[in-house]
Amino acid sequence: MQISILQGSASGTVIYTETQTPSTNANGLVSIEIGGGTGFSTIDWAEGPYFIKTETDPAGGTNYSITGVSQLLSVPYALHANEVDPSIPQGTQAGEMLYWNGTDWVIVAAGNEGDKMTFVNNTPTWVGESNVGTVENPITGKTWMDRNLGASQIATSSTDADAYGDLYQWGRASDGHEKRTSGTTFTLSSSDTPGHADFILFSSNPYDWRNPQNDNLWQGVDGINNPCPSGFRVPTDAEWTEELQSWNSNNAAGAFASPLKLSVTGNRNYSNGLLYVVGSIGYGWSSTVVCTSSRYLYFDGSDAFMDNGYRAIGFPVRCIKD
Repeated sequence: MQISILQGSASGTVIYTETQTPSTNANGLVSIEIGGGTGFSTIDWAEGPYFIKTETDPAGGTNYSITGVSQLLSVPYALHANEVDPSIPQGTQAGEMLYWNGTDWVIVAAGNEGDKMTFVNNTPTWVGESNVGTVENPITGKTWMDRNLGASQIATSSTDADAYGDLYQWGRASDGHEKRTSGTTFTLSSSDTPGHADFILFSSNPYDWRNPQNDNLWQGVDGINNPCPSGFRVPTDAEWTEELQSWNSNNAAGAFASPLKLSVTGNRNYSNGLLYVVGSIGYGWSSTVVCTSSRYLYFDGSDAFMDNGYRAIGFPVRCIKD
């Protein structure tokens, strides 16, 4: 028997051929399996339709006197399903998942041990089981999460690395880019959801991960890309300023002594993705925008204040209860 795969039609181009010498059973029937020959694995089943042609010489030679042609239907589609769709992002770490954001498939970064998944603005988001813990500042009357997003515990010291948390680019959701070891790319995003977990680098004005910029991100508990758990949001410049004014000293010591137990988290550079001043300077994004920048909290060993920062920088996020 000679078996051929034809492309396009029942009389189309032969793109694969193999021969077999099967024996019939007691009923005169044969059962064969095709695909063992050279070239079968290279067939692009997406370029169909395809037809299978069988030619038989009952005498065992090559004088084929019995011929049949039929279209292949389910088999090619099953084989095509095993191929990787280039439009679907591929994971790089164990525990990553995909979700459909309405336009593209997007990677959800792996969570930490004990984390729970919740939905924030229709986006699946990992939240540490203890991250829903709160703390109230009795002076301001404001209620905050008791640690930075991504932190595994409340800070036990100003330099407690387990309390540093993740580093977000301003306005981005929790899509994996905030992890301190996430990959980097120089490709700017034209939408609010880049569709990947890379930290987006940019080394010229306006130093943003998104082009064009969108000032409406992170605005309120229902704001676009709000990374905080349900009922929480990114604080405003005024709320950080009020918090800062309640500290007993205007520096990193005062930040840690405050009810929020803020630590010296460091930041992630917007032009190379490297970590800087970890263990010596602390930060905190606000939702407030100023021109092409956004406001953030800064504190070190001798000072603390609010300042303007490039949106492509990676800073921690401490959520406030709405």
